[in-house]
Amino acid sequence: MDKKRILKELKYALRFLPDKVYIQLYYFAAFKKLCNLKSPQTYNEKLNWLKLYDHNPLYTKLVDKFEVKSYVAEIIGEEYVIPTLSVVGTDFDEIDFDNLPNQFVIKCTHDSEGLVIVKDKGKLNKEAVKKKIAKALDFNFYYIGREWPYKDVKPRIIVEEYLEDHTDGELRDYKFFCFDGEPKAMFIASDRAKGNTKFDYFDLKFNHLNIRQHYPNAKEVRKPINFEKMIELSRKLSKGFPHVRVDFYEVDGRIYFGELTFYHFSGFQPFIPNKWDKIFGDWLKLPSIKM
Repeated sequence: MDKKRILKELKYALRFLPDKVYIQLYYFAAFKKLCNLKSPQTYNEKLNWLKLYDHNPLYTKLVDKFEVKSYVAEIIGEEYVIPTLSVVGTDFDEIDFDNLPNQFVIKCTHDSEGLVIVKDKGKLNKEAVKKKIAKALDFNFYYIGREWPYKDVKPRIIVEEYLEDHTDGELRDYKFFCFDGEPKAMFIASDRAKGNTKFDYFDLKFNHLNIRQHYPNAKEVRKPINFEKMIELSRKLSKGFPHVRVDFYEVDGRIYFGELTFYHFSGFQPFIPNKWDKIFGDWLKLPSIKM
């Protein structure tokens, strides 16, 4: 079992802890100090405050990888939604592989790790994939970072169309940080398929920002063809929320919606240099909520 899996199992074992206690323990492990939840100032502090107090019921639909598609189609158009080839319950054997194309992607609707990319159906080890999906289905992703919207997401298996951008030879993520419906910064995730993930942060004029979070920067990364259009779409999708990260893919010049992320790195990842935690925090205006 790899370190990442062990850490996930450990977090899940602590699911008996109240949210606030768990958050403080996790935050202390990451930052070597307690999270200021009474008067949060930094981005990570405010994300954890939002987890505890901003319980908009719509969020549960928007983190569901199947349910969010209808929302996105309504707001910006179905042409930006990755086509769904199949959706089943929790029974892996209900997937009709005979009627699937040679390439596709299997996902779980309720978490971020139940993912299998199939590039050649003829070489697919169904039993291995079935075991991986079964493990994902057994986990309630809410307990990993106490991101409450995931708590009541209905676990399901979906199969999506396989996407690959032939310009870069991979599927890069373009992720926009939006605050009260206004994008302020973004980053590009590259080299993920190679196991050497890189994150590169930019302002909205595509100037590279001196930011690192968990992953190193790439030596060079190109500006997406539809950069300005992505900004426009992220503005529409983030309207009405104090903060959300809107993720896109670009495939041979065409934009596809990826996901909505309400708690970037679950609010537990330091910025290098640290000043960016406060800069992002200043952008995030917390809603007035009775507690």
